Amino acid sequence: MARLINNRWAELALVTGLIVLAGLLLPSNYYFRVGALVLISAIAAVGLNLLLGFAGQVSLGHAGFVGIGAYAVALLPTHWGVPTLASIFLGAAFSGVLALAIGRPILRLKGHFLAVATLGLGILVAMVLTNEARITGGPDGMPVPRLELLGTRIRAPEAWYWIAGGTLIISIVFAQNLLNSSTGRALRALHDSEVAARAAGINVARVKGIVFSISAVYASISGSLLALLNGHITPDTASFLNSIELVTMVVLGGMGSLVGSLVGAAVLVILPQALTVFHEYEHLLLGSFIIAIMIFLRDGIVPTLRKALLERKAPEDRV
Repeated sequence: MARLINNRWAELALVTGLIVLAGLLLPSNYYFRVGALVLISAIAAVGLNLLLGFAGQVSLGHAGFVGIGAYAVALLPTHWGVPTLASIFLGAAFSGVLALAIGRPILRLKGHFLAVATLGLGILVAMVLTNEARITGGPDGMPVPRLELLGTRIRAPEAWYWIAGGTLIISIVFAQNLLNSSTGRALRALHDSEVAARAAGINVARVKGIVFSISAVYASISGSLLALLNGHITPDTASFLNSIELVTMVVLGGMGSLVGSLVGAAVLVILPQALTVFHEYEHLLLGSFIIAIMIFLRDGIVPTLRKALLERKAPEDRV
């Protein structure tokens, strides 16, 4: 079983099976909407996991790229008549280029200096979206034109669930291919030791820039899908709290685990919805649950379960 989980094709089959099974069992639009939110959040978490879990680089401002993607599908069609589908790709391209341009100076920093620099980037994006009220609508936000495919406007949460699910699967396939390439091996070397990676001939600055840019593209696409699902967007999408949520998803699910990105997103999206029945104790219970996960599942949910399966399998192999 552990060998199966470690297999990239089994990992992809597991994610696909979960998406399809849930899609067949969800009973109403409310559940499809929550499911779509999980999948959209997981897309951003997969990208951040490449940066945080595999490359070992911290980012506390990734929601800034989510905001760029969200406003791309709102501003470009509204003010310049760009088709919505094209706006998704333009927003992702802009996020990737921006991350590549600012990534070199920022990613020269390490530890808490890097965390503060990326935090400043996210805050800067949120400030621009808030203050440029003439274009973005300011703190109140703005409506987002609906996506049209084959002459049909996509509104139903069920449709967005399947669109988000398909996008997540493509995102994981791309991430798997990246990790199995020479760049992926360089990321792992960078995560273990930047000094050793540089001594091995790896262009550390280049690799950092690439993974930062790719993770920004993931976040932008996630933001575009979120805006199209909601039909309205505000600068809160790029807020610091959203950046922290993305980091928490990666840590809870398991750094260095693509499946963990989906699990972490599911926990952080579904749990608050489930705890609303406790009213004033909702946040207390949510915080307690997260603390419990970090105490008893220190490596994250998926890596800890994988380790438990390996340890259980070992005695059986010796027998």
